[in-house]
Amino acid sequence: MLIKLINRYIRPYLGYVAGVAALQLVAVGASLLLPTMNGQIIDQGVARADTDYIVHRGAQMLAVAGAQVLAQCAAVFLAANAAMKFGRDVRSALFNHALEFSAREINDLGTASLITRNTNDVLQVQTLVFMTCSLMISAPLTMAGGVFMALRQDVVLSWTILIAVAALAISVSVIVLRMTPLFQRQQFAVDEINRVTREQITGIRVVRAFTQEEQEQARFTHANDRLMKLGLSIGALFSLLFPLVMLILDVSQVGVMWLGGSRIDEGEMEVGKLIAFLTYLMQILMSVMMATMMVLMAPRAAVCAKRIMEVFKTDSSVTWRTDPVTSNS
Repeated sequence: MLIKLINRYIRPYLGYVAGVAALQLVAVGASLLLPTMNGQIIDQGVARADTDYIVHRGAQMLAVAGAQVLAQCAAVFLAANAAMKFGRDVRSALFNHALEFSAREINDLGTASLITRNTNDVLQVQTLVFMTCSLMISAPLTMAGGVFMALRQDVVLSWTILIAVAALAISVSVIVLRMTPLFQRQQFAVDEINRVTREQITGIRVVRAFTQEEQEQARFTHANDRLMKLGLSIGALFSLLFPLVMLILDVSQVGVMWLGGSRIDEGEMEVGKLIAFLTYLMQILMSVMMATMMVLMAPRAAVCAKRIMEVFKTDSSVTWRTDPVTSNS
């Protein structure tokens, strides 16, 4: 459902997506060049006290960094435009389709649910589109390029990357599997709290006339507490993610420095290459973390997309005659 919904409404903005991909390629290429250039400055400039080389190579690094910043800013700008226009089109189509419903379809789907689907659900899918354009395109490029550049620095140390990425992927997969059903329950909880709030606002006179304030407060408290507990459960799982990533990153850095220090002592590796390798390791793991954030967002967006498509697949029970009566005769 999610892929089908995105494909249907992102097509007019494929030019934006192509521009984002091209700019992200430039930004990733620039970011992958910087650690190598920094290592060269250390090995060929600092180690040999060659000030001219440091200044010349440093100026090149500044130019590459400037190109990276410009490309990244332009990519985010295009990604934001594509995502916002995508969300606008989905909301407009959803609203216009709901206008054709009769009372039967509105009662079946629920007014509060239709409001949630046209606002919060669309927002979740829209956010996923933006994050995909701004982060998910660059993440695999950074991972592939980082592995290639790290192998150029030292092949022996590269097995640490495999272990770190595997450990991170397994840990994150466990968290995602636990969070996916919670996201679906959370959207239904949002529907419930919207329904209760709408009923209380529209029926405030009846509530006051029959002195039902305490009962209505209890209904709202029940719906509100349910949403809060689901949010706490999701937050508790999500809070494990970043400490876990940092733990794996720190352990990996310690392992690389320990092995790399031994190789430097044996004359098989230079200090600049070790620093460049550490930077590539950080880039690879950070790109894995960004991809992980997308994986965490995808289940909730998939649930929202399914709820949106349910509205589009619901046909109105009111049918228009092909030969309508045009006069009173």
